[in-house]
Amino acid sequence: MDRKLDEYRMLDELKTYTRSLGINARKSSRVLAGVDSARKNDALNAIADAILKGQSELMNENQKDLQAGRQNNLQAALMDRLQLTESRIQDMVCGLREVAALADPVGEISGLVYRPSGIQVGHMRVPIGVVAIIYESRPNVTADAAALCLKSGNASILRGGSEAIFSNRAIATCIAQGLKQVELPETCIQIVENTDRAVVGELITLPEFIDVIVPRGGKGLIERISQDARVPVIKHLDGICHVYIDDRADLQKAVRVAYNAKTQRYGTCNTMETLLVAEKLAKIILPQLVREFQQAGVEIRGCEKTCAIIEESKPATEEDWQSEYLAPILSIRVVDTLDAAIEHINEYGSAHTDSIVTEDYSRARRFLREVDSSSVMVNTSTRFADGFEYGLGAEIGISTDKLHARGPVGLEGLTSMKYVVLGDGHIRQ
Repeated sequence: MDRKLDEYRMLDELKTYTRSLGINARKSSRVLAGVDSARKNDALNAIADAILKGQSELMNENQKDLQAGRQNNLQAALMDRLQLTESRIQDMVCGLREVAALADPVGEISGLVYRPSGIQVGHMRVPIGVVAIIYESRPNVTADAAALCLKSGNASILRGGSEAIFSNRAIATCIAQGLKQVELPETCIQIVENTDRAVVGELITLPEFIDVIVPRGGKGLIERISQDARVPVIKHLDGICHVYIDDRADLQKAVRVAYNAKTQRYGTCNTMETLLVAEKLAKIILPQLVREFQQAGVEIRGCEKTCAIIEESKPATEEDWQSEYLAPILSIRVVDTLDAAIEHINEYGSAHTDSIVTEDYSRARRFLREVDSSSVMVNTSTRFADGFEYGLGAEIGISTDKLHARGPVGLEGLTSMKYVVLGDGHIRQ
């Protein structure tokens, strides 16, 4: 009986804690709605300054997370995302400053037209309100998400994984310092310090306080949130990205693009997982390309035609075409036409990012038009599918949904539109 009482008491405390996050966020969102761009930019630059000043402390706290990750046998991809290096901290700082330098979309009025009645009707871009981001590893997401939410006038609740708790707390301290410096409520950006997984279950059922949930992490986390949430979700489940080398491709470009798309970094959602090669070019380009992949330690899994050309490759299974490896593993399929490549991508892809390498303008245009993904590319690496690279300053996540936001979600993706109507004493007859 005592154990049951303790469980009920803990659950009540958890609900109270989570609800307080929501109440504070809603109040702060109303404050942020009236804050001008200059003050938001000052806050972002103050946070960047605090992170730079606290770099040593950040790296020390990150080492605690890395040590715990090693003890818990955290996957290599997650360990890579978890690590904070001097370069990654500098990237966080640059991201904050770049967001500060971006045009503020809030309050922008567009599409004003006169109606026959004499009124003007248009749209104004406004904050969504309260955004909750739930993510694993990647402590840099804490800074990126905070920056984008603040600049777009949204209060944010940031719930990182327990594996990054020390890093996230250290970043939260820097964020609080920056907000305090410009006299904004610290509750504009709240870091969830309770590592109990039940907190997530509570957050996603608070539509009265939270306007949208953005999950970033493994497929299991995103599926769970999508199924159980009572709040709208912006998400992507997988990053099964393709590069198709057309038979009218420049060979040098093709090798460079495909190699970078796979090996520049393995544990990211925009890394190439399947390479498609036109049959006319396969015997020419695959030996050279696979040799480079193998030198980088990439395991090759190929279709029957690939295995006939590359004897060292393992036979690919149906599961391979549907796999996001997040590891030095690559599946290769030889296809006879552009139609076959597009068909493969639309069947097995995850609507994330896909690229064609070709010198044929018409084929490139067809690929752009017919591949149903959130980012479609020509003659470039899939690794560019990233908010920073797109000039968004950073990204809150990548959406493969088709409503509201699609692709890397930056400032505009964190705003909504409302109608504005201008008149001069007009009345409806």
